[in-house]
Amino acid sequence: METGTLSAREKVLQRRQQVHAAIREAAIEEFSAKGLAGASTQSIAQRAGLTKPQLHYYISSKEELYEDVLVGILEEWKEIFMSASAGESPAEVICAYIEKKLEYGQKNPKASRLFGAEIASGAPYLRRYWDEYHASTRETGDLIRSWIDKGLIRPVDPLLFQIHIWAVTQHYADFDLQVRNVMQIGADQEVDLDHIKKEVCSLFLRACGLE
Repeated sequence: METGTLSAREKVLQRRQQVHAAIREAAIEEFSAKGLAGASTQSIAQRAGLTKPQLHYYISSKEELYEDVLVGILEEWKEIFMSASAGESPAEVICAYIEKKLEYGQKNPKASRLFGAEIASGAPYLRRYWDEYHASTRETGDLIRSWIDKGLIRPVDPLLFQIHIWAVTQHYADFDLQVRNVMQIGADQEVDLDHIKKEVCSLFLRACGLE
C-alpha cells in the first residue's frame, strides 16, 4: 500500500466519523430550534443528508441522541478547562479559560443555548450526570483554592468564581441577539471578540488582585 493511501478499514472508520459529526451538528440545529418535543428524527436525518433509516442505523432514538449531544457539550467544556489549566500562572489559566469559552460560544452558539434550555427545563436528561459534573467543578475549585493558599491570588469563593465565569462567557452566545442590539452590530457583522476577551479577562483578574 502506498504511503498516504487509506486502507479499506480506515476509509470505513473515516466515513463513520464524518457521519457521526454530521448527525451531531444536525441534532444541535434541530434541538436548539425546536426543543426535544418538537424535533423529529426525519428532520435530523434531512439536515444530516441522510435518510431516516440510515439515521436509525447510527442512533436508537431521538432521546438517546439528545442526551448524547448534551453530554458531549459537557465534555467539550471540561476539555476547554483542562487545556487552559496547563498555563504556568493563575493569570494565564484564567485568561486562557475565558478566551476558549468565549471562542466556543461564538463558534457553537446553538450548542450553548441547547444546554441552557435543558437546564431551564429542570435538566431531566443531564441530572444523572451531576456527580461527574460536580467532581469536575470540585477539581477546578481545588486548583483555585491552592492559588489562594499560596498567596498567588486574592481570596475568592472558588465555586462562585467559576459560576461567574460561566455566566459571563455564555451570555455572549446565549444572548447574542441582545448583545448585538445594545452594541448596534448587525447580524452580518462580526463581534469584536478580541475586545470582549480583553475586558472579561480584566474583570476576573481584578477580582483576583492580579491586574
